[in-house]
Amino acid sequence: MLITAACSSSSPASRHSPSAAAHPSASAGQSSSGPASAAQALQGAAAAPTAAQLAALRVEQKEISALSPAQLAGQRVIYSYDGLSAPAGLLSDIRHGLVGGVIFFGWNISSQAQISSVIGQMIAANDSPTNPARGYPLLLMTDQEGGLVRRLPGPPLQSEAQIGASANPSAEAAAAGTGAAANLRGVGMNVNLAPVLDVYRQPGDFDDQYQRSYSMNPQVVAEAGASFITAQQAGGVAATAKHFPGLGAATAAQDTDNGPVTIGLSAQTLRTVDEFPYQAAIQAGVKLVMVSWANYPALGTSLPAALSPSIVAGELEQGLGFRGVTITDALGAGALDAYGDVQNRTMLAARAGMDALLCTAVAPLPGWKCVAGLQDGYQDGALPKTAFEAQLAQLLELRASLPA
Repeated sequence: MLITAACSSSSPASRHSPSAAAHPSASAGQSSSGPASAAQALQGAAAAPTAAQLAALRVEQKEISALSPAQLAGQRVIYSYDGLSAPAGLLSDIRHGLVGGVIFFGWNISSQAQISSVIGQMIAANDSPTNPARGYPLLLMTDQEGGLVRRLPGPPLQSEAQIGASANPSAEAAAAGTGAAANLRGVGMNVNLAPVLDVYRQPGDFDDQYQRSYSMNPQVVAEAGASFITAQQAGGVAATAKHFPGLGAATAAQDTDNGPVTIGLSAQTLRTVDEFPYQAAIQAGVKLVMVSWANYPALGTSLPAALSPSIVAGELEQGLGFRGVTITDALGAGALDAYGDVQNRTMLAARAGMDALLCTAVAPLPGWKCVAGLQDGYQDGALPKTAFEAQLAQLLELRASLPA
């Protein structure tokens, strides 16, 4: 997960050109036979909708049928913005059903009162009679992991490393989850992009340099992570386990925000060590899982994990039985440079089975581009319509379960 990111809002209706349909770049196997064929050549078959998604679609079909293609796309996109005030364009897009959620970074927050006021504006915009999805609360999220990675002042004050090293990691993690939920709910947020479930390998590595991992022991990570999840979700804030299937073996210099990262672990190690904490998280009922942009050759694909149907649908959903919502890491990540523009990356991620698309980068990234990538894919056939609508339906069910 990136430490800094920004995404600007601009209406897809005014900015989106249908001619800018998503295509894999030449380096990613571009085909001249159209986006659907190009995506098929790159990824293989698109992820099929899960039973849980199809069940959600049966429940939400009437509401989904009322949405335009741009709204169907926008309801899956998480926007962000620069500054301390909500941009007028973002509020307008929310009023018109083009936004599924918003992520908040440190530069968006000067105080709890200030961000609470901004979130109040967004909630009011979402309630607008011009928004056909007004019955579903926005996903309002941040990274409040604890320790060095906190966007809001206040709890959890301890880092995951401090919790993992304590005498009772499970109890300390539960207290952190309770504190995180109270803090986020106090300003109107309903999703936390935490906990990190990476099992770090070396002192000072990618996770440990910021104290973002509970332990080198997967059992400690599993128990602490599950306790955090249970406590936080009991407080009305959905938890996000990240970064599946694991970044614990990444070195300090390996950061998907900056470029490609390959995790060269065996499939057995990945499944018995790095994925082990996710089993406990899923048993604890974690609402979301963030899939990483790293490459895992031992899992049978050369694609970044969140662009791979075999990892998202196969490893996570079929292998571990996850039935919740998947969310990408930043779509502007340097690890995705070989996969074309942000429209194309967004389409490929959705085709791999990613439900919520996090339209962020280390520099401002227009949110309408993520919407355009989804809308194009939905209309040109690169994204199978039933799967698209079933993914959205499950996302809407999550939103309906959360406080506004």
